[in-house]
Amino acid sequence: MATTPDTSVSALARYEPVIGLEVHVQLLTASKIFCSCSTRFGDPPNSNVCPVCLGLPGALPVLNRKAVEFAVLAAMAINCRINQTSIFARKNYFYPDLPKGYQISQYDKPLAEHGWIQIPAGSGTKKIGITRLHLEEDAGKSLHEGFPDSQEKTAIDLNRSGVPLIEIVSEPDIASPEEAYEYLTRLKEIILYTGVSDVNMEEGSLRCDANVSVRPRGQKEFGTKTEVKNVNSFRFIREALEYEIDRQIGVVESGGKITQETRLYNPNEGKTYGMRSKEEAHDYRYFPEPDLLPLVVDENWQQEIRKTLPELPEARRERMIAEYGITPQDAQVLTTSKSLADQFEAAAKAAKNPKRVANLVQGELMGRLKAKGLEIEQSPISMKGVAFSADLTESGAISSKMLKDLYDLSFERGKDFPAVYDEEGRPQQSSDTSALEKIIDQVIAANSKEAEQYRAGKKTVIGFFVGQVMKLSKGQANPQLVNQLLAKKLDS
Repeated sequence: MATTPDTSVSALARYEPVIGLEVHVQLLTASKIFCSCSTRFGDPPNSNVCPVCLGLPGALPVLNRKAVEFAVLAAMAINCRINQTSIFARKNYFYPDLPKGYQISQYDKPLAEHGWIQIPAGSGTKKIGITRLHLEEDAGKSLHEGFPDSQEKTAIDLNRSGVPLIEIVSEPDIASPEEAYEYLTRLKEIILYTGVSDVNMEEGSLRCDANVSVRPRGQKEFGTKTEVKNVNSFRFIREALEYEIDRQIGVVESGGKITQETRLYNPNEGKTYGMRSKEEAHDYRYFPEPDLLPLVVDENWQQEIRKTLPELPEARRERMIAEYGITPQDAQVLTTSKSLADQFEAAAKAAKNPKRVANLVQGELMGRLKAKGLEIEQSPISMKGVAFSADLTESGAISSKMLKDLYDLSFERGKDFPAVYDEEGRPQQSSDTSALEKIIDQVIAANSKEAEQYRAGKKTVIGFFVGQVMKLSKGQANPQLVNQLLAKKLDS
C-alpha cells in the first residue's frame, strides 16, 4: 500500500491530475535492430556484441526489416496512422551504458502517429489517444553489485545495446492512476495478441515511464510535470502515481512550486524521490542519423503487414459473447491471453454447452491455478479436458461434487481430467431410485431428531439429509433425485 502525504479530501477534489505514459516495448526479433547480434535474454554479459552495437568507429548500422514489420503491426493494432516516410535521428546524451554517446531513435518524423486505445471507465469506456509510436535501439545495462574485493562497483553489460524497441507515447488523456492501470493492461493485452513482443516486465521487455502533473479543476493550462521512471509493475505504477499526485497537491497547497524533474519510486516505502532534473527535447540535440536512409513503408508493404493482424481482444470478446452466449465478464477473463482464448474456443466448439465450459474455466480451473501460482499454460487440465468434464456434467453422468473431486485429483496427480476419470474407473452419478431409497431410509432412521424438525416445519434441514446421502453414496448420488426422494419420504 502506497504511503501518501497528508492531503485532505477537499484538496484532492479541487485538483485534477494529468497523466501521460511512455511505454517501451522490446520487439521479439531474433537479432538486434541494426546488426545481426542475438537478442537472447540471459546470455553471459557482453557475449552478444559486435562493432555496430559496441559503437566502434567505422561500423555502420543496417536496419532489421522484421523489426520494422513488427513495429508497423503494433501501430496498426493501436489504431495509428502509418507514415509512409519516417526518419531516424541521433538522440545525444552521455550515460555509461550508451557506448556511442547517442541513441538511434526517431523524433519529429516517427513511424506512426494519432492512434488510440479504448479503456473501461465508470459505467462506460474512454478513448486514450496515442501521440506516436516510433522505433529505436535500446541501451546497455549497468550492473551494480559486489565484486570479489567486496566493494560495490558498477559493471556494464552491452548485450541489450541495440535491441529493437518501440516507444508508445500516450496523449495526456489519463485522469487517474486507475485509468493509467487500465491503459497499460489493455496495451499489454493488445501487444501480446499481435505477437510482436512477450511484454515480460521481469526481463525488461516492457518498461513504462509516467509523466504526471496536477492543476486546479477547470484550468486548461497544464501544471509542471514530473517523470516517474523505472517502475517494474503495473501495480507499482498505480501506487507511484497516487503518491506523486498527492505530493504535488501538497506542495502547491503549501505555496511551493513543483520542480520539473525525474523521480524514482521506492515500492518498499511507497514514495517517490528526486533523481535528476528533467531534460527537454532540445537538450538531446536531435539531428537526422546520417548513416541511415529515410524509412519508407509504402502502401503495398503496409497491406502485406495488415494481412497478418490477428483478431484483437476487444473484437474477440464481442464475437465470443454473441457466438457462445457467455457474459461480458466471462469474455474478459477468457481473452486475457491469446493462448487462453484459442484454447477456450477450441473446447467450446467441441462441447455441448459452451457456457458451461466458460463457467468451469472460471469457477473450477482458474481458482485452482491461482492457488498454486500456475499460469494457464501450466494447467494439468487442458481445455479439451474441461470440455470433456463439462459434457459429463451436462449429461448428468457426474455430479458437481464428483467433478470437484476429480479436478482436485487432476491437480494432485498432475494429469489431465480424462486420464484421472479413467483411473478412477469412470465413476457415474447414480440415478438408481431403489438403491437411493435404501440409503435415504438409512439416513432418516439414523437422524430421527432432524426428521422431526423437518416435519415440524423446518424445511431447510433437508440440506443436512442431502449431505448425508451424498456422503454415504461417495458423492455419486444424483442430488436432484435425492432432493425429490427425500422430500417425498419426509413428507409421508
